[in-house]
Amino acid sequence: MGEPECELLPLEEARKRRTLIKWKAEDIATPEFTGIRVLASDADSRFTFHVSREHQSPIADSQLPITLADLVPFIDWSPFFHTWELRGRYPAILENTEARKLFDDAQSLLHEIVAKKQLTAHGVYGFFPANAVGDDVEVYTDESRTRLLTTFHFLRQQMDKQAGEFNHCLADFIAPKPSEPSTINSKLPDYLGAFAVTAGFGVEDLCKNFERDHDDYNSIMVKALADRLAEAFAEYLHKRVRDEWGFGKAENLSQEDLIREKYRGIRPAAGYPACPDHTEKWTLWKLLDAEGSTGIKLTESCAMWPGASVSGLYFAHPESKYFGVGKLGRDQAQDYHQRKAMPLREVERWLGPYLNYEPGA
Repeated sequence: MGEPECELLPLEEARKRRTLIKWKAEDIATPEFTGIRVLASDADSRFTFHVSREHQSPIADSQLPITLADLVPFIDWSPFFHTWELRGRYPAILENTEARKLFDDAQSLLHEIVAKKQLTAHGVYGFFPANAVGDDVEVYTDESRTRLLTTFHFLRQQMDKQAGEFNHCLADFIAPKPSEPSTINSKLPDYLGAFAVTAGFGVEDLCKNFERDHDDYNSIMVKALADRLAEAFAEYLHKRVRDEWGFGKAENLSQEDLIREKYRGIRPAAGYPACPDHTEKWTLWKLLDAEGSTGIKLTESCAMWPGASVSGLYFAHPESKYFGVGKLGRDQAQDYHQRKAMPLREVERWLGPYLNYEPGA
């Protein structure tokens, strides 16, 4: 559990120092569609999934095709070498003889995996009408914005910053709800995107084949490549999403620019610094019918299975940025448990490392 480390602002004071955005209609992008779309490869009918008929989000289109070959150009190879405890950035790291051999082996195996369709890729994503209400983001069933579909709950930085700096919360990057009393009331309709992708189906069988031959090297290699393909899928899909949101069509970015995320918008994931609560995945999974759409499951600890999977939300405002929430005060934990309608003890268990106090003390 968390231990006191620093002086924090009271939550209400932190909220007064929220990200200051001058809301303008020209900064609100309108996507080509609302609802969800499913992407799937057709390598093996065992891995074909369908959105549940009971699913409450509108299905914007039928299943769209995706292949592993589509994803390969979007691979960021630098983290691949970190898996093997080799430090450096690709392609400069290839000057290292060991790294070059590893890379050549990876290319050979990747070519075989793609050619023989030994792994399959599945994904689901969507755009939804949304507006912020305090530190939450409400998602609506349609453009009338009269029926609530779900709500995402976010946390706010409470560290005392220098004058002119803001205490960020992801909800700050979505236009406030027109009825929300606020000095920054935008009265603008906004949108939130969401996604879940995997390149992990087939990994277990392929690894078992190598392990049966006592080939641990290629077993590890398969897992490392599947992770890279899943991250590449997330990058590929984010590019598609920016295009369908309108502002991505004029990007003209290089592959290196994409890897360094030199584009508008962010895709934070639950469990990471800007959104450290893993349980927000439950809301995401229900919104997208992610298991029914892709076969990706959530474990009791909110880990994704297959492991080579990526999920998150899309924020499109030009000023949206990544940040770390940092330590959280008791007042925010209590406020958060009320907003989520989750027992305080459960909230404290999930947010333990981020708490700036000892629960129960």
